Amino acid sequence: MIRSLYTASTGMNAQDLNVSVIANNLANVNTVGFKRSRPEFQDLLYQNLRLVGTLSPNGQQVPTGAQLGLGTKTAAIQKIFLQGDFSQTQNPLDIAVQGRGFFQITQPDGTLAFTRAGSFKLDNTGQIVTADGLSLEPAITIPADALTISIDPQGSVAVTQPGATAPTVLGNIQLATFQNEAGLQAVGFNLFTETDASGTATVGNPQSDDRGATQQGFLELSNVSVVEEMVNLIAAQRAYEVNSRVVQTADEMLQISNNMKR
Repeated sequence: MIRSLYTASTGMNAQDLNVSVIANNLANVNTVGFKRSRPEFQDLLYQNLRLVGTLSPNGQQVPTGAQLGLGTKTAAIQKIFLQGDFSQTQNPLDIAVQGRGFFQITQPDGTLAFTRAGSFKLDNTGQIVTADGLSLEPAITIPADALTISIDPQGSVAVTQPGATAPTVLGNIQLATFQNEAGLQAVGFNLFTETDASGTATVGNPQSDDRGATQQGFLELSNVSVVEEMVNLIAAQRAYEVNSRVVQTADEMLQISNNMKR
């Protein structure tokens, strides 16, 4: 009975973490470029009460053993990098990636971070930056007299200027891809950083190799499904209730045992 208390407590802890992940997903349902998380669980070690294949008293091999599970634990919380829906904004600096690939962002310490959130702005020098003022890599500066900004599916950035007969190409947006996107480290602010698990970033122009196309005037929305998260929340709540009921039952059985002397 003491063992059942600890086993049930692992289930309650697991569902508490499950609800925390669901809460974060729902909190970011309107966060541009957000990728939902999914918790994964593993069963814990087993106590062997009788090993499989041992001999019975009559000399025969037993077909099954007796193993007692000791609960569950968190194995991983995985980011799901499925494509989110697109929202048309008609803002020339809103860019979505249709397919694989991440925008490269230069952090204050000079290292690169990666994002799917393409809601860019211009700083006071005309450089394309994020909402936090971090510059897009490679850096692209829009002239002050630019009349229009055009970004094609291959990531080429061009502007029209007064008196010019043709658009001026300023540079090319490049996208990074990874062997294992789930291995990226989320650091907040819609940013991910490279890890040994993700592999090294492979950088190239949009629509080259397996990279997606850039879509100007669109934003990629969060890939969180509110209906799915609500269903998961109900299931997590019921699982927590069931495990708490096991704790109550084990407590009642211990109480009965303690009262046997009376």
